[in-house]
Amino acid sequence: MNITNRRRTARREKRFCAPPAFTLIELLVVIAIIAILASMLLPVLSRAKETGRRIACVNNLRQLNLALRMYVDDSQGLFPPRSDTNRWPSHLYDDGSRNMNILLCPTDIALLSDPATVGSSPSNNVADASPRSYFINGWNDYFQSSSDPQGLNLGDSMKGNAIVYPSDTIVLGEKRHDAGDFYMDLLENSGNDFTGIAEQGRHSNNGATSNQSKGTGSSGGSNYAMADGSARFIKFPQSVDPLSLWAVTDASRAAYAIIY
Repeated sequence: MNITNRRRTARREKRFCAPPAFTLIELLVVIAIIAILASMLLPVLSRAKETGRRIACVNNLRQLNLALRMYVDDSQGLFPPRSDTNRWPSHLYDDGSRNMNILLCPTDIALLSDPATVGSSPSNNVADASPRSYFINGWNDYFQSSSDPQGLNLGDSMKGNAIVYPSDTIVLGEKRHDAGDFYMDLLENSGNDFTGIAEQGRHSNNGATSNQSKGTGSSGGSNYAMADGSARFIKFPQSVDPLSLWAVTDASRAAYAIIY
């Protein structure tokens, strides 16, 4: 066989040889790399989703706050009265906020169960009976007196011009998923809602959480609507430390703070 034929035969043999396959070790290495990349990517995606929910939530509060400001302007500067038959969602509903979706934070929706609400509306108002992610300031410290030690001010209305620090006083805020209260009360039964607000770092950097336990919410925070008409995200626990932004008077802002 001459040199030319030998070269042709070698090329044919090389052409028909099976390519080398991956070894088991190589496959395991590839799988391990994919697993590492996935473990790095999933938390990033979770945080991105929760960031989107947080932004949508604060936008809901902006709309509610706008409806609240319209109500106050139409009511000689008075906030909706505290009532067991016609609560604040019904007042805002009648004032133009007829989209019930703005009562729900997307973080609550992601938990696949409706947030709690206390009872039903005797007035049969659809807003009062709808699931809610938010509650309104009960203004207990402002209305507190010897005749009303818990400051529940049933039937009374808070005066908007009585708020000394409008940009740092909360009018609406996120409540716990499992809390059905309509009002955030500092004084009722020694503050039946205060602990829930203070412990709540709803929008955690680790993703959606329904309720953070005390001391674990430092990576997150909650959304609030303020008396000046703004709405913003406040990191845990700055809504209650070093001052309680739910209180109106200077004395109460210090007295009902929770220092962490």
